[in-house]
Amino acid sequence: MIKIKWFRGQWIHITFGNVLLYTVMIGLVAFTALPLVYLVNTAFKPLDELFLFPPRFFVSNPTTKNFTDLLQALGSSSVPFLRYGFNSIVVTVITVVCTVIVSSLGAYSLVKFKPPGAKMIFNVILMALMFSPHVTRIPSYMVINKLNLINTYGSLILPNIAVAYNIFLMKQFIEQYPDELLEAARIDGARELFIFLKIVMPSLAPAWSTLIVFSFVSSWNDAFSPLIYITSQAMKTLPLALTTISGGAAGMNVGRAGAVAAATFLMTIPTIIVFTIMQGKVMETMQYSGIKG
Repeated sequence: MIKIKWFRGQWIHITFGNVLLYTVMIGLVAFTALPLVYLVNTAFKPLDELFLFPPRFFVSNPTTKNFTDLLQALGSSSVPFLRYGFNSIVVTVITVVCTVIVSSLGAYSLVKFKPPGAKMIFNVILMALMFSPHVTRIPSYMVINKLNLINTYGSLILPNIAVAYNIFLMKQFIEQYPDELLEAARIDGARELFIFLKIVMPSLAPAWSTLIVFSFVSSWNDAFSPLIYITSQAMKTLPLALTTISGGAAGMNVGRAGAVAAATFLMTIPTIIVFTIMQGKVMETMQYSGIKG
C-alpha cells in the first residue's frame, strides 16, 4: 500500500486492488463509448472509406458530403424535410407528456387507493412485461382502424401511452412514498388532485424523469409504428422517412450509405441530449425503485 499526500493535506491510500478496480472500470467505460465514437466517425466518412475492408474505426479524410447528400435526398421528396421533423416532434412530445400523466395516475391509484381488483390488474401488468410489443400489433391496428385514426397523430400516440413497464416502474417508486404524509395533507384539508400534483409528483421527479427518457427514446426512434398506421406521405415521421431513404425493407441503397450514416448520427443527438439532462434522476430511480440489475 502506498500513501500519497493530497494537496489539501489529506492522505490517499493506494492499493493494488484500487488500481486494478479503477483500471477495469475505465476500460469498461471506454468500451461502452466505442459504438458512439464509431457512429460519429462513420457519419463523416467519404464513400470510399465506408466500404473499406477491413473497416477503419476512425475517419481519415472527414467530409460533410454525407449530410449534403442527406438533405438532397430529403429535398427530392414531395414533402419538405421540416414536415417530417415536425411530425416526429409533435408525436414524441405528446407521447412523453401523456405517458407521464397516465403512468403516474395509474400507479398512484393502484398503490394508494387499492381499488377492487388492484392485485389482479397488477398481475396483468406483470404478465404483459413477458410479451414483446409486436404481439399486440394486429389487435392495436384493428382498434386504431375502428376508431378511424389511421393517418393521424393519434395512431402513433395512443398505442405508446399505457406501457406496462412504465406503470410498473412508477408503482415500485410510489410504494415507498409514506402514507402518513398523504394522511397529514388530507387532515389539513388538501384535495386529492392537489395532493397528487403538489406533493406526490414533485417527490417522484426521479421516476418520471426516467419515464421521459424511456418514452422519448422509444417514440423518437420508432419507425415501425408509422409503417403500420401511416400511408400518407405528409404524416410520415423522421425515422420512417430516413428508413425509406436507406432503401427500407428492400435493402440498403449503396449509393446513399453516407446519407444513412449521417441520418443515424443526427437521429442519435436528441436522445443523447435528453439522457444527459436526465441521467442524474435516472440513476436515482434505479437506486431507490427496487429494479436494480
